[in-house]
Amino acid sequence: MPAPQPDTRSERRKALDEQLAAEPLLPIPDAAPGDSPRPLEAHLCPRRRPVAVVGVVENGVIRLLDSEVKFPEHSRVIVVASDPG
Repeated sequence: MPAPQPDTRSERRKALDEQLAAEPLLPIPDAAPGDSPRPLEAHLCPRRRPVAVVGVVENGVIRLLDSEVKFPEHSRVIVVASDPG
C-alpha cells in the first residue's frame, strides 16, 4: 500500500472537489420497453486493433495482395506508401 502523501491542492481546488462530491448522483436512465438487462461489457464497443496489409497501386486504385482480407463497411483506413523516388 502506498504511503500517504501530503495534500498539495490549493484551497480553491479543495472547495471545487468538495462541491463536486456534494452534488447528487444522476438518476438511473429508464430502459426502453422490451430491453433486457445486459452486462456492462455488452454496451461497450469492441476494441479494434490496427491491421497492416500489403497492397499495390494500379491506375490509382489500391489492390490488396491478400484476397482473404475483408474490411467492414465504413472502415477508416490509413495508406502508407514508399517514396517513389
